[in-house]
Amino acid sequence: MTKKFLDDNFLLSNEIAQHLYHDYAKSLPIIDYHNHLSPKEIYDDVQFSSIAEAWLGHDHYKWRAMRANGIDESFITGDADSREKFEKWCQSVPYLIGNPLYHWNHLELQRYFDIDLTINEQNAAQIWETCNEQLNQPSHSARNLLRMMNVESLCTTDDPLSDLEYHKALADEGFEVKVLPTFRSDDLFYIENTNKFLSWVSALAEKTDINITSLDELFSALDQRFTYFHEVGCRLSDMGVKVVPYAASTVEDADLVFKKVLAGEAINAHEVEVFKTQIFHFIGLKNHQLGWTMQLHIGVLQDPNARRFEELGGATGFSSMDDQTFAANLANLLSDLDYKRQLSKTIVYCLNPRDNAMVATLIGAFQDSDFGPGKIQFGSGWWFNDQKLGMIDQLTTLGNLGMLGRFVGMLTDSRSLLSMPRHEYFRRILCNLLGQWVKDGELPNDEALLKQTVEGICYYNAKQYFNL
Repeated sequence: MTKKFLDDNFLLSNEIAQHLYHDYAKSLPIIDYHNHLSPKEIYDDVQFSSIAEAWLGHDHYKWRAMRANGIDESFITGDADSREKFEKWCQSVPYLIGNPLYHWNHLELQRYFDIDLTINEQNAAQIWETCNEQLNQPSHSARNLLRMMNVESLCTTDDPLSDLEYHKALADEGFEVKVLPTFRSDDLFYIENTNKFLSWVSALAEKTDINITSLDELFSALDQRFTYFHEVGCRLSDMGVKVVPYAASTVEDADLVFKKVLAGEAINAHEVEVFKTQIFHFIGLKNHQLGWTMQLHIGVLQDPNARRFEELGGATGFSSMDDQTFAANLANLLSDLDYKRQLSKTIVYCLNPRDNAMVATLIGAFQDSDFGPGKIQFGSGWWFNDQKLGMIDQLTTLGNLGMLGRFVGMLTDSRSLLSMPRHEYFRRILCNLLGQWVKDGELPNDEALLKQTVEGICYYNAKQYFNL
């Protein structure tokens, strides 16, 4: 018997999986602890002008897919009419079978707009009209979209120079969804991009009223920003690490490198590694002191297409997986902090699934009783891996080599307020995996064990771990 597409038991292939999802996972609140949502949009409680704005305005995944379908850039990031952009997207969706975008977009139509139509060129007009009619209603404002999906808390991604004005304003208003910042330090990390780096350091000096002429003064300025973020509710940091650095070195070595850059002198590859190593150590130490969670996103090959980078700039949907090795360097970075008992809670995400087993075993070398269970986490399937097989691979690898029952679960990593059904997608995949293990006799049909596992991974582990 053929199942209906996206029915109540979507992705749930047996009765045990269905029971676990519907009775335990489905109604749990969402903690979306890593995303790129705009706190300003949430504070302003924006009403999107159209489904095109809500769906296509910031979504690199969709931009990438439309280019693969041969859509001209004017309909993607260009100045074409919103209706035309939406129609081009609907023309592209039928070719995305097998891609998580196909599932996510149909889930979003169902969950936010109660639309069961298949997304294609023929249905585009009806979808456009029905979505826009609802988006113009107070029921579909930014804050109500979060309420609709039972979001309890979310953590945005923020430059350390940010004033966090909208986070503070939301907290002062008493908005029931916690909108908390994350300390994202990429610009500090990449000293080899000299002009951008020096511009950022200059802005930091102005922000903190500290004349930064040494590494010690840089650390003092950063310490001030860490304190400010903490006071506004920040409990996580994040580093997008394209290449994991390591050079056995001292703070004094890094200070010499920093002063050379400030003086306009060139530095070599080893000196770059020295500086990055000591910056990593400082950030790790601050996370430990404040009781934060340090996130490491590893493995992006950024902007490989030079022509398109020159035309459109970075972060426009052209990045891919990298294949550089990083086990030894990451181990050294973590070991340096751990040796002095200064390693904080840490989540390691890898973009290349080739590295899953390596990461899952490496984190096991740094687990201890500090900060409670599951101190070092293997992050959820991220970016190109947040599809069905990618999630199953991450969950299975963690189960094989680590402690799946302590996993802190899913995140959206999204720029779209309509992306929260990705948590449902993950929860269904998790419940189906556990249900299949029970069905195959690989896991006991123990109600208490299954309930604890599902509820923990979907919600309670993250709630305890992040201390939000």
